[in-house]
Amino acid sequence: MPVQLLKIIKDQSEIPLPRHLQKEHLKHLQEGCDHTNKYIQGIVVLSYPLTKLGDGTDFFKIVLQDLDDLCSRISSINVLIHGKMAQDCAKVIRHGDTFIVAGFKVVESPTAREDGRHCCHLEVSEEAGSTIYYIDTKPRTTTASETTSIAIAPQYVYTPLNCLKDGTIVNLYGVVKFFKPPYVSKGTDYCSVVTLVDPSNVKLTCTLFNGNLDSLPKIYKIGDIVRFHRIKIRQYNGQMQGITGAGFASLTFDGTVGAPVVPRTSSRAYTFTDEEHKAIEELRVWAASNVSTSGPAVKLSSVQPMLFFDLTCQLVGKAKVDGSSFLLKVWDGTKCPYPSWKVPVEAKDLEGEKVLLRQLRHLTVDILVYDNHVQLATSLKIGSFLRIYSIHAKQASADNEAVSHIEFHLHGGTCYGRGIGILPENNLDVKELKAFLESVDLADGQNMESMTSVELDGTSGDFTVLTDHQDLNNTELRTIMNSTAPQQYRIRAKLRTYKPQKLHQSVKLHCSKCNSLQEVPDGDDFDFILQDSAITAPNPELQNTSWYDSVMWTTQDQKRRKIAIHFVRHDELLQQPEHTLLMMEGGTLKEFWKLTKRFKCVIPVKSTEDDLELLDLSAPFLLQGNVKYYGCKQCSAPKPVKNLRFIAAEEHPSWEPTEIAQVLGIELLQYVFIMKFTLVDGTGAINAYLFDYEKFFQIPASEILTNSFLQEKMQMTMNTLCPPGRKLGDLPWLECFIKSYNVRDAKKHQVYYQIFDTTVAEDV
Repeated sequence: MPVQLLKIIKDQSEIPLPRHLQKEHLKHLQEGCDHTNKYIQGIVVLSYPLTKLGDGTDFFKIVLQDLDDLCSRISSINVLIHGKMAQDCAKVIRHGDTFIVAGFKVVESPTAREDGRHCCHLEVSEEAGSTIYYIDTKPRTTTASETTSIAIAPQYVYTPLNCLKDGTIVNLYGVVKFFKPPYVSKGTDYCSVVTLVDPSNVKLTCTLFNGNLDSLPKIYKIGDIVRFHRIKIRQYNGQMQGITGAGFASLTFDGTVGAPVVPRTSSRAYTFTDEEHKAIEELRVWAASNVSTSGPAVKLSSVQPMLFFDLTCQLVGKAKVDGSSFLLKVWDGTKCPYPSWKVPVEAKDLEGEKVLLRQLRHLTVDILVYDNHVQLATSLKIGSFLRIYSIHAKQASADNEAVSHIEFHLHGGTCYGRGIGILPENNLDVKELKAFLESVDLADGQNMESMTSVELDGTSGDFTVLTDHQDLNNTELRTIMNSTAPQQYRIRAKLRTYKPQKLHQSVKLHCSKCNSLQEVPDGDDFDFILQDSAITAPNPELQNTSWYDSVMWTTQDQKRRKIAIHFVRHDELLQQPEHTLLMMEGGTLKEFWKLTKRFKCVIPVKSTEDDLELLDLSAPFLLQGNVKYYGCKQCSAPKPVKNLRFIAAEEHPSWEPTEIAQVLGIELLQYVFIMKFTLVDGTGAINAYLFDYEKFFQIPASEILTNSFLQEKMQMTMNTLCPPGRKLGDLPWLECFIKSYNVRDAKKHQVYYQIFDTTVAEDV
């Protein structure tokens, strides 16, 4: 009989195997070799339903696990059984049986890459002279005459983390010690990283990839327990690592002792036995005293400046800010104790239920997410529950002053587990949060909002001050758009939107002589120029002249830079530092900034054979306080540095930038705000440009880039003039002067508008 049952009596088979048969290990199987007198033995870990091939032949497939060599690279193999033998095996072979086969054929497996099993499979049939022996492991409830097979869950073998071997594919359990929520990798897949531990006290870091976000493990916190099937193990830098491969599957469980043992998975078909339930409970008990789990989630009501925290919340609004950042508007039912930053976005760009957003206006916070988190944030559904990991509560205030508001940022990258997790409705934390949110009384918020809307709608001209032309009457925008230029108007309108949204980008450098505009150079550019100039050592012959004293020294680092500082004298005397101009050669950017904190102003110079001279005009020619002063390359005609002695000879040298620029032949570039305001009044809409040095905001454009307090003030001003998230009807009315002017070239003629003689009110 080709299929025989071997009965075990006192650990011995009642019918011994033929003596000529010798056991073959899976690792020695090769296609084309002689296996005539060999047999393969293993445990049936998976079986498939009996089917028929295209020619009508019965077909039965099982998977054998080699228990003698679990740590080898390949420890399982597919066995394909054909014909009447397939029928017989389907009736009697069950999961967990010991299966022995002889007279098999070894054939290359076309599915080895996908299933992670042996590169060959065994083909077995009665016609080929194959013989199958099996050892029944459990009493049967079916008779041999039954023709239908019973689907039995596979019994997997799980490998402890201290038994992992390079090149193997294993099943394992582990407790999450660290994880990074799924994020978009450099390719098209999502990636997640998780570090596992188990009672063997060995750590395993796994890097998991999948094109489907739902197919990655649903890990929500440290201390969760995962079950991985068919994960590849490889050795890297002396440590074992896990990576996903074909057939990878996972289950995740809450690691809290006493919590329901409910697996999280997107798979519709998976096995989970009573033995595994017990294993989860045991791991929970072990982890409770051996793994530091995540601390309690922080509520918005307990947020402090400079804190990095995880937040469980509900998403009520979202909007694209720019190409590298995205806004998430969330709440958790508690109120942040500090005023929080409202990200400026147009109302039409903000997704979410408008009525609810208005009701929750005083309870929501804006979280700005960056870079690799943007794609996932874009796909989030309004109303979903989230756990956002490692949010930065950034303090936005001047140094050593009380906090006026805080900003919430989810920075790019995945360090410290930064990321966004989507929580299901049946999550225990979500159930608690939903119950709490339903108990929050929104009446107060609605009353505050309705009152604010009424006040704003009835307000006119409280936010801006007109500094001239009081005789002009208001003109509708429709009339202005149909009038010829140039003319001046007084208008009453609402600021629907403005550009740039990132206010620091509004600061430019303007040359009043050639009317050119240019971007403010990056600080790194100046640093590179200083490094290049430091290559030329100071000329000793140019030190200690009739109008300045010099000091020179060599740094103690490897570069051994030579630095020279020249102190300009007045009436043959050195002045107090706060009244002194000095020149420096060979210094770094950091060293220049240190000097500007103590001295009136500092000029970067370099030595030539005959005199000191300014650096290239790509660099600032003067540093004063926190401001770098630049010259126009096109309009400047640099003069010798020694011309500074004319200012030094004055009775009371002021060392003002305009005066210094004049004697040095520099056409001074002025810092200016350049913004585009879209103004509407119900009759029309126009784009009016703001070209302002410091009058409109009452903030010097030259200081905005280096003063966080002024940046905050400007942002809050714009949030008042154009409150983010408001409907058009709720925006405040503004009064301002605009003038129209013509711009013509060879091809077209356009009319532009510019705001003038208008200032933001001081109380704003």
